Amino acid sequence: MSDADGAHRAPRYQHMSHWGMFEAEVADGDVVAAHPYTGDADPSPVLGNLAGSVRTKARITGPVVRRGWLENGPGPSTSRGSDEFVPVDWEELTQRLANELRRVVDTHGNSAIYGGSYGWASAGRFHHAQSQVHRFLNTLGGYTRSVHSYSLGATGVVMPRVVGTHWKMFARSTSWRLIAEHTDVMVCFGGVPLKNTGVNHGGTSDHPTRDALDALRRRGGSVVSFSPLSDDVHGVAERHAPVPGTDVAIMLALAYVLASEGLHDTAFLASHCVGYDRFEDYLLGRSDGVPKSPAWAEQISGIAAPDLVALARRMAAGRTMVTVTWSLQRVRHGEQAPWMGVTLAAMLGQIGLPGGGFGHGYGSMNEPGLAPVPYPLPTLPQGLNPVRDFIPVAAVSDMLLNPGAPFDYDGQRLTYPDIKMLYWAGGNPFHHHQDIPRLRRALARPDTIVVHDPYWTPMARHADIVVPSTTSLERADISCTRNDPLLVAMHAAVTPYADAQDDYDTFAAVARKLGVGEKFTEGRTSGQWLEHLYGQWRDFVRADGGPAPSFDDFWTQGHVRMRTEDDLILFGDFRADPVKFPLGTPSGRIEIFSEDIDGFGYDDCAGHPRWYEPEEWLCGPRARQFPLHLIANQPRTRLHSQLDHGGTSQKSKIRGREPLRIHPDDAADRGLTGGDVVRVFNDRGACLAGVVVDEGVRRAVVQLSTGAWYDPLDATDPDSLCVHGNPNVLTPDVGTSSLAHGCTGQHVLVQIERYDGELPPIRAFDPPAIIRRPVPEPARSN
Repeated sequence: MSDADGAHRAPRYQHMSHWGMFEAEVADGDVVAAHPYTGDADPSPVLGNLAGSVRTKARITGPVVRRGWLENGPGPSTSRGSDEFVPVDWEELTQRLANELRRVVDTHGNSAIYGGSYGWASAGRFHHAQSQVHRFLNTLGGYTRSVHSYSLGATGVVMPRVVGTHWKMFARSTSWRLIAEHTDVMVCFGGVPLKNTGVNHGGTSDHPTRDALDALRRRGGSVVSFSPLSDDVHGVAERHAPVPGTDVAIMLALAYVLASEGLHDTAFLASHCVGYDRFEDYLLGRSDGVPKSPAWAEQISGIAAPDLVALARRMAAGRTMVTVTWSLQRVRHGEQAPWMGVTLAAMLGQIGLPGGGFGHGYGSMNEPGLAPVPYPLPTLPQGLNPVRDFIPVAAVSDMLLNPGAPFDYDGQRLTYPDIKMLYWAGGNPFHHHQDIPRLRRALARPDTIVVHDPYWTPMARHADIVVPSTTSLERADISCTRNDPLLVAMHAAVTPYADAQDDYDTFAAVARKLGVGEKFTEGRTSGQWLEHLYGQWRDFVRADGGPAPSFDDFWTQGHVRMRTEDDLILFGDFRADPVKFPLGTPSGRIEIFSEDIDGFGYDDCAGHPRWYEPEEWLCGPRARQFPLHLIANQPRTRLHSQLDHGGTSQKSKIRGREPLRIHPDDAADRGLTGGDVVRVFNDRGACLAGVVVDEGVRRAVVQLSTGAWYDPLDATDPDSLCVHGNPNVLTPDVGTSSLAHGCTGQHVLVQIERYDGELPPIRAFDPPAIIRRPVPEPARSN
């Protein structure tokens, strides 16, 4: 391939990742550069992690089995995470997988298999690890599943009871264009962090958030951000740095001003909401004797009462959008922040107006504010799962450690199943899950753990059977998502590395050995599935009157632009006619007070939004021992833990450790300077991190992103120091409440001290010990 001037150019292949569309430049069997799509207004720097990602030393080069499992057979084991592995060929691996699946199903039933995959492994619609493994397990009779996500565990349960929907709050949210044109004040709880808007679960071809915020300000609108981190919002803004975890108290104080000064929209509350009177009794202190005034909130949050009064009046005087990031519901009582945000917006009476009302997730992912497509997307059918058992996704350790124990969830009293096999394809729970020492003890309990992965992630190291998957760059696929206009052909850029294999081919081989091969494959190869899925999508588009080229033409052109529903207003139709367009709540209206939730009788989630004092916060007794509030947010240099070994992620490290940001005064109090390595600890665990001194962090707050691959100093000890900087060795493994049991890994109290010992090496990306199969000694004659 040559440029116009005749100079040689390395071949390029169009592809899609979660963080952007790009062309992969290839040389010597690997990606050497990722060139962003020219139509992207603000490409994500995370694309820089792709170079060298195929042939990295962290790749799993072939099928292996843990030595202890191979020698002793299935059963609980504390050696997971530290044992050696033994290479096997594909025939032996697939036969052992088939035998173990049959044993578990025949002996314990399908509910003894936990299909624990967690998405994000590929932006492709077909080679989506979670879809593949769930389809495969359903052909065998089903599995215990998880519900909701680590990102939105609390919201996924409470919002359907408050506004009758969950997914519409993101997929059909008020557009960025209408916000830029109509919003006078955008009040952002948790800010609008641009780093998070780089990604979308099905890929993304454009990143409009930065330009939209700039356009809003040019028109005369303003942005108000409540976050302990000043960089949680881009550009000029009125920034407030509250005590972490106090956003609900601040919202209550703003609501108090609206109610006490008669600035709330009583007509909207009467026509479109239920239960405001019950909430107002609490707000004004009539029910508990505690008015939720700005002076009350100042004592909790540290935000001056006059500032809250002035802001509430500004919000009532103009078009106001109240936004709540997803991060605010990843804490204890996480249901309260989005519920209170909806309530505050309802009191303003602007829900359903252009540029006004409520938004959840602006700054959390590149989906809110983007126009959706109006027809179904090509999707691999997963089949039906007849197993009734399920858990909230963040309760995996509870399930493994407490089989048969009862638990509360969304008004139900359920029981944890007894899991014998954990089947994981895609995702790294050591990034998502809290309290890694507890997770490691939980992973010691099942009989067998199977992991499909391209890389030696911490989860792969804890497997008994390790299946080497291809990366998306090594296979063809189709990418699209519900809030992006492009259907994209993902061209394979390189051939599969070493002995890696597509998950589909592995599942097909195992399915054939179990007698369900035809049911799983329906007689199709991967390529035939792509054409089939495209054909189904094409039928929908043609019925809609849109452009629908043949598959061959689509594959050559590289992408098709789909019709989008532009300029949406969240709940606009409901506002216009709440009788004709009711919400999916029992009342058909916004439930500021929920009779259902109140009837559950939970002491940690009442029938209306309210302030609950956190256990991990700076004003509580625990802070006397651990006086720094650590915010474990999403990283800016990668998606979750993906490609932590990539160039962009590695450039952010401090002496090989994940960077920790700290205020200059807190650093000086501990004798720390930038570039130091510190031990971050509490009574649950400890990790090492590299110091970055930053005035943009609130006093008594430190920030350490999630996603550094867990790297214990002693792999045999679950309580060992993580030398790389994974904050989940510190976070408590408790749910948001009895209602949702969502993830609470965002906030934790810690102490920090300089680490003066010899720095241990980073081994997170080195393969584990892989040995030849032990040869049995010959029998001896007497």
